Amino acid sequence: MSGSLLNRGTAPGPALEHQPPRQPGGGPPQPCRVDRRRRVLPLQGSDLLFSRFRIRGAVFSALGFALMLALTAMPAKAAEAPPVTASQLAHRVDSYYNHLHSLRADFRETYQGLGVNREEHGTLLLRKPGKMRWTYAQPQGKVFILNGKYGWFFTPGDSHAERLAVSKMDDMRSPLRFLLGHTQLEKEFAGLRLAAESDGYRLSGAPKGMEQQVAEITLGVTMQGVIRSMTITEVNGARTSFTFTNGQPDAPAPPSEFVFTPPAGVTVIDGMPPV
Repeated sequence: MSGSLLNRGTAPGPALEHQPPRQPGGGPPQPCRVDRRRRVLPLQGSDLLFSRFRIRGAVFSALGFALMLALTAMPAKAAEAPPVTASQLAHRVDSYYNHLHSLRADFRETYQGLGVNREEHGTLLLRKPGKMRWTYAQPQGKVFILNGKYGWFFTPGDSHAERLAVSKMDDMRSPLRFLLGHTQLEKEFAGLRLAAESDGYRLSGAPKGMEQQVAEITLGVTMQGVIRSMTITEVNGARTSFTFTNGQPDAPAPPSEFVFTPPAGVTVIDGMPPV
């Protein structure tokens, strides 16, 4: 009788259409499906296996989506540079330059003070022990040479070049002499202190032996101990800054580079170097 009613299209009640069959003994409902005749049938064989895989896949998809949301919601932690002290960074500078025999770099020099604003640039060449050459491209022909004993200063247009013993020099380039021997920054500067920058650090202090003229020298230093810049602040407020680029460690530095030969018509005199 119930079969004829279904064949005639009589709609079965909700309990007959949707309630899944229970296992014998009153256990939990079995997984089921609805066939084309809208009959509720238990899942068996491959149908049951596919249903379990589909449920498990849905669970994993939900977990993966939740995990993705959790990860994207987590704030990104910026990489933090390891802490370093002024003393530690000074030792890195010492170690870097103490292992070099020579160094070539491009420089840009600016001077501001006493109503003067000047910018110059050229090439710096260092060779141990105690040799230094600043060759200026602007102004062309200007040179400053140290041979370890004397320093020579010449600017094109002058009728003479000046010579001065290294021990008496107070030129603003002379602080770089500490790179030409056995470097020990902590012995060269009083009150050495450290400040962090976006691309490195600043090491600042008062240079010993130049207290009457220089109030402070600040070195721009990388984490590896390479000097990128030097700013010299004088006691009268004037400031000279050097920026170094394109450094070439252990570059060729023949002795002839540190010999000053006066141009024709130029005489050498002993005197005080220019500021």
